[in-house]
Amino acid sequence: MKRTRVVASGVATSLTLALALSACAPADEGGSGDSAGTPEAGDITLWLAGSDTNDDLRKYLVDTFAEENPGSTLTIEEQDWTDLVTKLTTALPDAANTPDVVEIGNTQAPTFTYAGAFREISPELYEELGGDKLLPSFVEAGSIDETKYALPYYYGSRYMFYRKDIWSKAGLEVPTTLAEFGDSVKKLKTDKRSGFAIGGQDWRNGISWVFANGGELAVKDGDQWTSTLSDPSTVKGLEQWQDVFEGASNLPPTQKDEAYWDFLNDGSEGEAPSGATIMAPAWARWSIGDLTKGDDGKEVRDGMADDSRFDIFALPGVDGGVAPVFAGGSNVAVSAKSQHPELSENLLRIIYSDEYQTMLAENGLGPANADFNKIMTVDAEGNPNKFGEVTVETAVASKLVPAAPGWAAVEGASVYEELFQKIAEGGDVTALAKEYDAKITPMLNGQAG
Repeated sequence: MKRTRVVASGVATSLTLALALSACAPADEGGSGDSAGTPEAGDITLWLAGSDTNDDLRKYLVDTFAEENPGSTLTIEEQDWTDLVTKLTTALPDAANTPDVVEIGNTQAPTFTYAGAFREISPELYEELGGDKLLPSFVEAGSIDETKYALPYYYGSRYMFYRKDIWSKAGLEVPTTLAEFGDSVKKLKTDKRSGFAIGGQDWRNGISWVFANGGELAVKDGDQWTSTLSDPSTVKGLEQWQDVFEGASNLPPTQKDEAYWDFLNDGSEGEAPSGATIMAPAWARWSIGDLTKGDDGKEVRDGMADDSRFDIFALPGVDGGVAPVFAGGSNVAVSAKSQHPELSENLLRIIYSDEYQTMLAENGLGPANADFNKIMTVDAEGNPNKFGEVTVETAVASKLVPAAPGWAAVEGASVYEELFQKIAEGGDVTALAKEYDAKITPMLNGQAG
């Protein structure tokens, strides 16, 4: 089973989104249905982003929705991450064509939430769907103050995948501190192999060094957000990342977050891998290892089945433990323009049901409800599952980007890619931090950067 995920980057500015979505007034709470509260039958559409929700999960949603809502149907449409925001910006304000329920990246949720694109989730429904058991940082990304609009769908944490054979041959053990990690991967670098294969523009992995050193990307004071790259703790983390990049990676400063797993897999005709260590989301597992024939006859990776060559560990913190890493994953919300809000809320009830949360966990997707995390930590036979254990461990310590109304504008303009490239090129971190604070702060608040 192979899972891949592309993070959407070609997003519009938050100002454009706000204008495009200005028609998204909150839906009428009354809706349609009989006096007993049964929704009128209808057809609703769910937009899923990418292929992480596999066919079995999709079938369960469609079949269960039909069973629990006689006369109604659910249609699932898959959207590509690369143009999801553009499509949502066009579709959500259009009552005649809006998807009823949408999956959206957790970093994109704040902009659409502030723009009024989603239907409010009542306190009663929030409690019914899981309440405080739902992943708090993802809930925050889809909330304005105490009002919820988008809830977590699934999470995916990131950690270190490494060539155990290469590390062992060099006499290196799994590091216990962030500094020890840096020292180790620098020792593993050769002219043809990165000790740590990471691109210079890869801020999504790079900000882990900021978080580990106690830094923040931005803070909120009242109603205003302020970029905090110049904070001493943030600068310290960026300088530490700069040192690791320069000393351990052969990838160019212009390289973005990409399919790093290719660097771990053996090259053709027995060539040595060009990377000893990578940092990637949990689902990268299924792109690492030997090629085998899948059930459909296609070649797939074996999911790191050879534990003499491949292994994983959590990025360690400054003083040990686990470093906070950026959490990947998605939120799910009901469109404010949905013509079937009650049926859409019934779909949410299925998504947050014990049965579906269990299926998510069994398929390696971090469940929204923390009560189901334990399912990920054991395999089908009840034995410890290291991949699940590390996923949960790193997710508990993870952080999200700021839930600012203009965050999508920052991502869309590739501002952090620019910053990290300049740092990777050896730029003065303190000066760059000051420069980019001035650029990012207005963007965070929905102003032109």
